[in-house]
Amino acid sequence: MTAVAVQNWLQGPFDEATKREIEKLQGENPDLLQDAFYTTLSFGTAGMRGLMGVGTNRMNEYTIRGATQGLANYMKLAYGDKKPLHIAVGYDSRHHSKEFAVTVARVMAANGIGTYIFKHLRPTPLVSFLCRYKKCDAGVMITASHNPPDYNGYKVYWNDGGQVLPPHDKGIMEEVAKIKELAEVQ
Repeated sequence: MTAVAVQNWLQGPFDEATKREIEKLQGENPDLLQDAFYTTLSFGTAGMRGLMGVGTNRMNEYTIRGATQGLANYMKLAYGDKKPLHIAVGYDSRHHSKEFAVTVARVMAANGIGTYIFKHLRPTPLVSFLCRYKKCDAGVMITASHNPPDYNGYKVYWNDGGQVLPPHDKGIMEEVAKIKELAEVQ
């Protein structure tokens, strides 16, 4: 799995900085490279969190894009013909949080889902508030909360402003798991 995943990233539509980092790890730290690619970062009940870096087992632009496409797919299924759909997006002061939030907004926009994104970092409860205030269909907060500084996270909220609960959590997890390639992301 690892060697195939690494080659897919080296030969695929990934940015050059990512490819250079993979090549660097190949030469300098193959154990870290193994850990970065041995599995896919799992999307759990309320979202995902993990170490930031290159690879399928890390928080990065590409894992964020896949998770967001899965969420967008689920929103379309859950809400059926409801138009337009909207999402609230926030981020905290973690490294890459703003970039990850912008990535969420771009994927949602490509899926025809309107996005309310905070211009500046905000505490997590404001995403919950914005979901309710703007009558959003879902929300995403980019934060690793209490985890170490080299982590980040992706928390999902539903239209009531609370973290997703059954059956939405399972439905989102299933849709995220279906995203296998970057080409499946709009």
